[in-house]
Amino acid sequence: MAESPEEVAVLVQRVVKDLNNAFKRNPHIDEIGLIPCPEARYNRSPIVLIENKLGVESWCVKLLLPYVHNKLLLYRQRKQWLNKDELIDITCTLLLLNPDFTTAWNVRKELILSGTLSPVKDLHLGKLALTKFPKSPETWIHRRWVLQQLIQENSLPTLVTKGNLGTVPVERIQRLVQEEMDVCCEAAGRYPSNYNAWSHRIWILQHLGKLDVKILLDELSSTKHWVSMHVSDHSGFHYRQFLIKSLIGRTVTDNSILVQNQLVNEPIPSLPKDEKNEASEAACTEELRVDLPNLLKEELELCTDLIDTFPGHETLWCHRRHVFYLQHHLNNKLPLPNVQLTSVDSSDGTLNNSHPSTAVSHVTHAMDVDGLNDSSKQGYTQETKRLKRAPIQDSLGLEMEYRFIDNILATCRDVEQDRFAAEYRKWLVTFLGQ
Repeated sequence: MAESPEEVAVLVQRVVKDLNNAFKRNPHIDEIGLIPCPEARYNRSPIVLIENKLGVESWCVKLLLPYVHNKLLLYRQRKQWLNKDELIDITCTLLLLNPDFTTAWNVRKELILSGTLSPVKDLHLGKLALTKFPKSPETWIHRRWVLQQLIQENSLPTLVTKGNLGTVPVERIQRLVQEEMDVCCEAAGRYPSNYNAWSHRIWILQHLGKLDVKILLDELSSTKHWVSMHVSDHSGFHYRQFLIKSLIGRTVTDNSILVQNQLVNEPIPSLPKDEKNEASEAACTEELRVDLPNLLKEELELCTDLIDTFPGHETLWCHRRHVFYLQHHLNNKLPLPNVQLTSVDSSDGTLNNSHPSTAVSHVTHAMDVDGLNDSSKQGYTQETKRLKRAPIQDSLGLEMEYRFIDNILATCRDVEQDRFAAEYRKWLVTFLGQ
């Protein structure tokens, strides 16, 4: 192994070159990783490429990382000159080994703004870095910046093409949205409760998907299996809460409502007025019918199945509590305290949570307490009073919740499950008793 600074410099330059050549030989590399190898036992490159998987022998990282790190810092301090190709190679190597090095991402931002580097290549680099470091916050932030550049610079396809009015942009944007969803899903699977991945997914819905109802429904359907396989991942269930609340916020609280596909509200450039009107009328015919009560009912059924199958997971009970909260507001035609459950600040990429407040006013009915001395009304409990107070539709759901809790307490022998069920009952009494 090289020991002198000159030998180290030559070795590292060769490794960086081998890494760059690997991407040229196979532009479809989809995963990176470290190969445990304390020492260089063979006179060969530490870069291993098998099919679409790229591996780096671990012995060279302790030499490679400090070298490229110092070289980039010298460049930023204007103490050493690097041409554009060298900058691309150095930052690529550095970010694959340490994607939270902000300076390297900033250099690549400058290269993108100067037209030297393609934004699409940076999306691919970020995707590779996330296979090894799925929670890297700097990688997610840079990814959002790149997507913003694609939108602002009109790099996305034009909205219409001759002879195929309005179909290409929807398909292209939906494909870009789907690609980002796949990246988020893979990162979420690699790191439990990956808050950064799920918040990026919300950002995509807000800025690329424009909270389109069809996309929201597709996401609700596609994440059902994922949360069923990750019952302790609160971030995944929080995402479903965001989807449900966004659907409620995009619609009027009625049993069945018609909502317009939001993608059709985009302006259609370079068309005569008559063609614009025809295009708008054709696009507006795309409508979706959303049955919000049934949607919430299905979500409660999902909670029931998961709680019965996987006892003792607090995440499931927290999710059930939130779904019932939304169902209660919908049944009573009450405005939600905050329409947007979660918002991602595009400037710094942080996720802002707005927890629903229970301090809401709702219509109450007079409690039937006159028959307390009637023998036919023996066993009149505090919970019965609360059932009588609630509207009929809401009281039916509440009665089902109490039956579900009673069944859990009577049949389950899991201590944690019993505790969560008792806490959920207490929450119901407190929430509806205000």
